[in-house]
Formats: sequence, structure tokens, C-alpha cells
Amino acid sequence: MPRSRWHRLIARVLAHVRQEPSLLLPFDWVKDQVRIKAWRYLGLQEVEIAKIVGSVNRYRDFDRAFLPRQGPSERLERLEEAWRRGEILPPIKLYKIGDAYFVEDGHHRVAAARREGSRYIDAEVVEFVPDVPIAATDTPKEILIKAEYSAFLAHTRLDELRPDQEIVFTELGKYRILLEHIDVHRYFLGLEQRREVPYAEAVASWYDRVYRPLVDTFRRTKALAHFPGRTEADLYVWASEHLYYLRERYGPDVDLEGAVRDYAQRYGIDRPTRWRWGP
Repeated sequence: MPRSRWHRLIARVLAHVRQEPSLLLPFDWVKDQVRIKAWRYLGLQEVEIAKIVGSVNRYRDFDRAFLPRQGPSERLERLEEAWRRGEILPPIKLYKIGDAYFVEDGHHRVAAARREGSRYIDAEVVEFVPDVPIAATDTPKEILIKAEYSAFLAHTRLDELRPDQEIVFTELGKYRILLEHIDVHRYFLGLEQRREVPYAEAVASWYDRVYRPLVDTFRRTKALAHFPGRTEADLYVWASEHLYYLRERYGPDVDLEGAVRDYAQRYGIDRPTRWRWGP
């Protein structure tokens, strides 16, 4: 089997086994999903090739391993020969979002470097700074979830009110639930204080009095270990609903830690002998 076909076959098999996307991520699509706070020119630097996962304008021409989708390329083979001879090639041009890089110019040079086993490549880099973390390993679904996170932050300004916050879900549609929780918290806070509570104040109060106490309980009880692959934010939504159910059934004396332990024991992967509130 010709070497180029062998490389393409191995790359596709590995992509299938690892469940990695087989296509490059489009730069414009990723940039449009999240809020870009600023951009800056980073200049010439060495970039880890594994973090180059997308393209500015040729994402249909190459797969995720930067192999031409239309079959062997004479240009690629010439660049491979040049790479093996140690010739100095001009740096590629990359755009960076978070920890992911997108090729603006130099797709075949990236392909040649990857096929020759290089870990790094010289690149001229322009960085676009997102308001949420973007990783080179993110799938399109994970980027959509982060787009919802970006919209949530734009609406609540929680990243400005509480700079240390980090609320990450593994499923779409969950930030809408947080917005509902904030609205409910704002309503009852207004009743408690007999005044109109500004939205920013309600957001900070929800985070300090509702979200963080539950997350601190997860950490103290190690509840997240019962739900591998999930996040504290996932568990917050589930446990807060479970807490509401328990208090409706057994009264307001049900505490956070008891509710969290009960939820983990009922629905965690190990499901040890259950204990229950009430008779």
C-alpha cells in the first residue's frame, strides 16, 4: 500500500477509536460561537502541532490529521522531502483561540511536519482571546456548550462579579436552568429584603449563597467521584433538584450534605446500600 494511503488509513482508524472528530474545525464558526474580548499579535513562536486543530479557509480540504481529503498530493510529498533533508521552510501562519490553533497559511507544511513525526513547528501567531476556555481537544459539541457559557457570562457578568468562577457543563441547555435559578433567587431575595434587588446583586448572591455552598459540599463529601465524566455544575443541577424534592417531602430540616450524600448513593455509579430520609 502506498505510504500516503497507509497514513490516511491509520489516521482514520485512530480517529474512530478515540472518537475524535475527523474534520478540521472552521475558525469563523468557533470565533462566532464565543465572545472575543481582545486580539493581539504574538509574533513568531514554536507551536505544538497537536494543538493545531482547525483552518481559516481550507477546513474542507484536509482532515483532522491534516491529510488532503482528495488523496495524495505532489506538493505534500515535495514538502516531506524538504523536511527530511532539513531544509528551512518559512513559518506557517496561525490564529489562536484559547488553546486551539487554526491555520491561515501553511496547511501542507503542517501535514508534512505531522507525517515526519515533528512535535513543533515555527509559526507566526495572532491570538483571539475568548471569554471562556477553549481547548485543542474540544469537540464541536463542547464548543457549543462553551458558547452557551459565553452567552451566560454576557448576560450575568458573573466572570466580572466573581472572577474565580468556573461553571462548566457536559450537556447543552443547562445554563438556561441557571438563569431560572437566579431569577427565582432574585424574587425571594426581594421579598426577604423588601426591595427591588438589582440583577447584578442577585447574581452575586445566588453564586455565594446557593451555588458555592452546594459545590463546597460536593468537594467535602467527594460526591463527584460517583459521577465520572461529569462536572460540579452538572451535579449542582441534579442535587439542587433533589434537595428541593427532599425538603418538600420531609421538611426544611434536610441539610445540604445529607441531600448530596443521598443523591450520590441513589444515583452514583457504585450505588451502595441506600439510606433514606424519613420512615
